[in-house]
Amino acid sequence: MFAKIPSRLFSSLPDAATTSKCVFNKNPRNLERLRIARKPQGYHLDRLGREYWHTLYFTLTKKHITGQIIHNSGNVVVSASTNEWALKKHLFNTNDISAYSNLAQVLAQRCLESGISEITCNYKAEPNTKFHEFLKVLESSGVSLTEPEVFTIPRSFEKENPEKPWEVVDN
Repeated sequence: MFAKIPSRLFSSLPDAATTSKCVFNKNPRNLERLRIARKPQGYHLDRLGREYWHTLYFTLTKKHITGQIIHNSGNVVVSASTNEWALKKHLFNTNDISAYSNLAQVLAQRCLESGISEITCNYKAEPNTKFHEFLKVLESSGVSLTEPEVFTIPRSFEKENPEKPWEVVDN
């Protein structure tokens, strides 16, 4: 019923004793996904709002709009623009409300394909504007506009901690 597998195929596999017990994850975003990577804070004289892993950068010109996701190192991770030929050929106008919503869908799809599901958005949009529609479509497409907080190790023995492990509270 089953074909016999030649033993020479198994001879090339390493033994359990010779394999390493450690696993090295070479994904540079692994610590961000686990929420244990530190967000760069800068110096105390720097401008506030720099604590993020990924942020939304939006550019508006007379004819085109561009949305970019920028990593805290300054590199552009994901970008979409109505200046791209693939988007421009499907749009009637590259600066109207349908262009904003379509650009948000494309940017959200590219973010999710590259593994980015949470970004920081420092923009405030007034209701019933094109940019409000952009943010609404971006969020409804699966990208959260707030990043999770960095995981901190609970230290129960610190002075500021109001609840001590040796104090028993009976209900």
